Amino acid sequence: MSTYKPEENIEQNPRVKAVFDDIRKTRNSEFINNMWYYIAFDEDLLETTWADVKRVMAEPTVLDPLTKEMLYLAVSIANSCAYCVHSHTAAARAKGMTDAQHGEILKIVSLAAKTNHIANGLQIPVDDVFDKDKS
Repeated sequence: MSTYKPEENIEQNPRVKAVFDDIRKTRNSEFINNMWYYIAFDEDLLETTWADVKRVMAEPTVLDPLTKEMLYLAVSIANSCAYCVHSHTAAARAKGMTDAQHGEILKIVSLAAKTNHIANGLQIPVDDVFDKDKS
């Protein structure tokens, strides 16, 4: 259950409408997902979050769009964000993620979590060869 209920007619706020219109234009879709409705109570939060998402996820960079979505999915799993796991699984599938790729992501995330917990639990010192300042 959410800790907040979005206002009805939130797009009557011109700042919110401008961001929502940019989301629609950027994504070439009329759909605005709940994340944006729920953070729209704070125009600054909405604007800065969308600007970051647009810059990193929507604008061309050295990583292709599918790789970006699969990375976002992996981090969302690691951070236990059910909302983001669902939305970025859907986005990755829309960009071509196969069932085999999804399964491999799950294997990698679970393996990384296991070995991270072991390394943290033992406080294993970092090998000098891995530390660019020491190599």
